[in-house]
Amino acid sequence: MADLNYHHLRYFHVVAHEGNLTRASERLNVSQSAVSTQIRQLEQRLGQPLFERRGRSLFLTEAGRIALDHADAIFATGEELVNTLGEQASGRRQILRVGSQATLSRNFQIALLRPLLGREDVEVIIRSGALGDLLQSLEAHRLDLVLSNISPPRDAATPWISHAIAEQPVSLIGTPDRIGRDADVEQLFVREPLILPTIESSIRSGIDALFARLAIRPRIAAEVDDMAMIRLLAREGAGLAVVPPIVVKDELQSGRLVEVEQFPRLSETFFAVTLARRFPNPLLHALLDAPL
Repeated sequence: MADLNYHHLRYFHVVAHEGNLTRASERLNVSQSAVSTQIRQLEQRLGQPLFERRGRSLFLTEAGRIALDHADAIFATGEELVNTLGEQASGRRQILRVGSQATLSRNFQIALLRPLLGREDVEVIIRSGALGDLLQSLEAHRLDLVLSNISPPRDAATPWISHAIAEQPVSLIGTPDRIGRDADVEQLFVREPLILPTIESSIRSGIDALFARLAIRPRIAAEVDDMAMIRLLAREGAGLAVVPPIVVKDELQSGRLVEVEQFPRLSETFFAVTLARRFPNPLLHALLDAPL
């Protein structure tokens, strides 16, 4: 059986992502007829049609989608090899591409990345987004690491690994005016409006369980999925916030916010999600092994 021609596969890869022969030929800097010839030869080799034409656009067949999944993995692995070994051999600056869940605490991110920040031989690229989108980029080798406060579900078909890298306590925090003097936590729960994480958060499930044990119906001022917004609302005195102290570290140090009490059975766990790679980014070890 003849070996697969990776030149044909490269042409297919570009056409599949462009969805149009004209754009693909411009990107490859060859004629449309040359691109069509390469695609036909790949289809003959695989024994399956890879595209169906609808008007001026090309759409992948079922076989085409399977072929594209493999092509993405093949070319991503090649890019990973060049980036990892090529940069080490050339002595160029090393790059770490980090995806961060958009709702994650900025203070936590800085604390984690601090060992690499300011190094002249390192460039850190940080992209924020939804966890699902970030995991797709990780799987496509466009990211080296994803930071999250949720451990993504994993099965035999998911290639990522979740590292629990930190566990932060959770506290009741607010402005001095809202807290007052000699305030009891249960009294504050009843008296003051609260700023809580949304119900998807592990913190929220824990605090709701606490309310149930104390038979308290809290007055909720806001439910927020973004730690940065919780920080701003607490600073503005919109209510008392249930939040890890690291989120409002600067405000606690300045006295603008005050920590009432830590909840002994409530914490937030932070995860670094990576792939099992043949050529892992060497900066990951320096990052994940450093104490927070």
